[in-house]
Amino acid sequence: MVLELKLRKVGNSIGLVLPKEALAHLNAGEGDALFLTDSTDGGFRLTVGNPEFAYKLKLAEGLSRRYRNALKELAQ
Repeated sequence: MVLELKLRKVGNSIGLVLPKEALAHLNAGEGDALFLTDSTDGGFRLTVGNPEFAYKLKLAEGLSRRYRNALKELAQ
């Protein structure tokens, strides 16, 4: 999907206008937070979820699996 985006002046800032198709694809709407991150090909990636949080959550899940027995004992 290739969409043309428009930059518009909003007060003293510049805003990016996303078409309805892009919002539907991102499952986002007015007031939602979007995250712009570097991609490996030198461009950018726009996501609804925070990639840093997702990475930390994945690490935590790995630790909880690895130390499942110790955590179970501590919980008693």
